[in-house]
Amino acid sequence: MTAVLGISALYHDAAAALVVDGEVVAAASEERFSRVKHDSSLPVLAVRACLARAGLTMRDLDRVVFYEKPLRKYERILVSHVLTFPRSLPAFVRSQLSWLTDKLWLRDRLCTALGARPSQIAFCEHHLAHAASAFYGTDLPEAAVLVVDGVGEWATTSLYRGGEGGLQRLGEVRFPHSLGLLYSAFTAWAGFEVNEGEYKLMGLAAYGEPTRADDVRKLIRLDDDGGFELDLSYVAWHHSSHRSTTARFDALFGPPRHPGAPLDPTTPEGKRIADVAASIQVVLEEALLGLARGLHARTGLPDLCYAGGVALNGVANHRLLTEGPFRSLHVHPAAGDAGAAVGAALWGWTEVLGQPRPAADLKPGLGTEVHRDAVRALLDDLNQRYVELEDPAPRVAEDLAAGRVVGWHEGRFEWGPRALGHRSILADPSVPDIRDRINAKVKFREPFRPFAPAARAEEAARLCHLPPGGEQPARWMVMVAPVQEGVADRLPSTTHVDGTARIQVVDDALVPAFGRVVDAFTTLTGTPAVLNTSFNLRGEPIVSTPLESLATFHRSGLDACYIQGFRVEPKA
Repeated sequence: MTAVLGISALYHDAAAALVVDGEVVAAASEERFSRVKHDSSLPVLAVRACLARAGLTMRDLDRVVFYEKPLRKYERILVSHVLTFPRSLPAFVRSQLSWLTDKLWLRDRLCTALGARPSQIAFCEHHLAHAASAFYGTDLPEAAVLVVDGVGEWATTSLYRGGEGGLQRLGEVRFPHSLGLLYSAFTAWAGFEVNEGEYKLMGLAAYGEPTRADDVRKLIRLDDDGGFELDLSYVAWHHSSHRSTTARFDALFGPPRHPGAPLDPTTPEGKRIADVAASIQVVLEEALLGLARGLHARTGLPDLCYAGGVALNGVANHRLLTEGPFRSLHVHPAAGDAGAAVGAALWGWTEVLGQPRPAADLKPGLGTEVHRDAVRALLDDLNQRYVELEDPAPRVAEDLAAGRVVGWHEGRFEWGPRALGHRSILADPSVPDIRDRINAKVKFREPFRPFAPAARAEEAARLCHLPPGGEQPARWMVMVAPVQEGVADRLPSTTHVDGTARIQVVDDALVPAFGRVVDAFTTLTGTPAVLNTSFNLRGEPIVSTPLESLATFHRSGLDACYIQGFRVEPKA
């Protein structure tokens, strides 16, 4: 037996992943155990869960691979601060407090916190970990590989060729020129939290018009070969620790929205924010298309593997495939920093230990689970009202058909930020006002946030304009596609304001129990999809354990909760 543990941590979305004999057997973000959203700490709890799943201890591991090279990252921070001195002095002082006392001594920290031996530990470049997660997670013999995020050590965008000899770097764009940081700067300007609100900015963009696209283009110059360069007079992330834009940015786009201020895109002020959101979305897509065309020209390969936080932008992903040069697109489901834990483990397996190409059988359910007997005991201990069902799918379908909104907890929790049928909130997408009800009374979040329709492949093709080659991102809910004619009237609660939907194609090989729910609901009602959104409340991680599901159920407006075959009802 050969085993490699991958770890991402100390920036945001810490995670751990375990590869045993070439298979990813477990992967989880630390937030799913600590309940701290985007937890950045060393993923001690996630590591323990991954090892427990495989019945291993730290002594059994051949390598423990961290997803970055700390010294190279520290070099970038020092050089950036020197080049922008004296403006960077406050940021320099703040960074040294964390780096000199904590982040530089990572090997010792991993040994102390996890019980690893120094000889077990290896370090992988940040973008190489992303690239490995995307390429080694497929069965493609060779592919072009694109990584786009905020920043790793130095790289913000990287181009690779993946093949029999591993991953070959073809080029990169370096800090401070960053598409990910640029999009996050607009996220912060719109009043959303960076590394959390980018989804909101993408959803808000649908309510606006790209009337400010030419202004956004003043911030970025796109090269003929696909590269780009930013006008750094508008941004401050290379010399400031507390803001990402300058006064010149605010002079161009107007005052930023205060976090927490009301945001209604139908008002003049809300429309101003939405128009800017639509504009940065369009310019981001233009830049990504340029990168894709340049990468295709370098490699001549027909398939694209894609990772990094920007790869979670499902709207851009659809345009990449429909207007770009590649015949297929493969996006790692946890494309952000959490996914780099899987990439680090796969890179360690393949390119450190020299093992054969790993098995490309990544599944959604890679987290922990609690079996039925333990769930029954918990429900009894907590005096819950419940019914035990051999197959809950028909009862779920009846609840949804009656207009109820239910929680769904089944098997191991998902890998990545999307609820794919293991920890979901479900409803009937044909009910016009159910989206508003879920946003307001169940999840307590912004009213402009969209929901996904989950459907079988043949039905999904009738519901959305899914481009050929987009099967993989559609299974992982990382592609937003225009709906077919008439679908907005049939499925109003999963059709966004711009006539798109973030479709999930339900595959029995990945989520069999959830597939039975979709089938039962379709048979009962004739509606070919189920509304699916993550089982959590605003500001909280998705639920992991039965106890967390119960707590969320009783604090929300859910009508019922299904946990491992038990239908739990609200207390009288």
